[in-house]
Amino acid sequence: MRNKFDEQLDYLNKEMVEMGNLCEKVISGAIEVTMSDKDGKLAHEVLEIDSEIDRKEREIENICMKLLLRQQPVARDLRVISSALKMISDMERIGDQAADIVELSKYVEGSKIKNEIHLDEMSKEVIKMVTGSVDSFVSKDLYLARTVIISDDIVDNYFDDIKKKLIALIAKTDGEGEEFIDLLMIAKYLERIGDHATNIAEWVEYSILGKHDEEIHKDLDENKK
Repeated sequence: MRNKFDEQLDYLNKEMVEMGNLCEKVISGAIEVTMSDKDGKLAHEVLEIDSEIDRKEREIENICMKLLLRQQPVARDLRVISSALKMISDMERIGDQAADIVELSKYVEGSKIKNEIHLDEMSKEVIKMVTGSVDSFVSKDLYLARTVIISDDIVDNYFDDIKKKLIALIAKTDGEGEEFIDLLMIAKYLERIGDHATNIAEWVEYSILGKHDEEIHKDLDENKK
């Protein structure tokens, strides 16, 4: 009985990794559309990945519900499955926000400013957070989960820097304010994706510890200094 349950948990992990990979693709694709002024084909592909993420969320939700109903897990097993249900909701939102970036990208085609405000670097940090959060769930790596949570500060700093630069440009420039606002919204969506990755990592903590352990947070923050 336990062996069967472990096999089903392994399958859940596999599906979570697959959904995480889709999130990486949708973010990188959205930024590629934004930065390189690609034609509509790539934009359509990114939106298709978002739809695939939605389907994957429903599939994983079904897996989790079957595990809960048939196996009636307790303690840590129950936390793992309930955390997975919370995590896929965040991953689905990541796909939605990447799709929002694609929708905004058409308004910043030909922009020279977008290459000067570190959007590409910010997106790479966000992708690293998403990858780390899902990997920490599969490997049950508490330290990696906390590293993701700490990395949210880096993404927030990128957003603050981009916001300051764009506000300064708005103050100096006539007639191009809308372009700067669209770029600011793209950065804001990336910042929100970082928040979702943080949420995922916090659910990993819960799945392992049964709580969000403030002592571990403190120790890791000290190591960061």
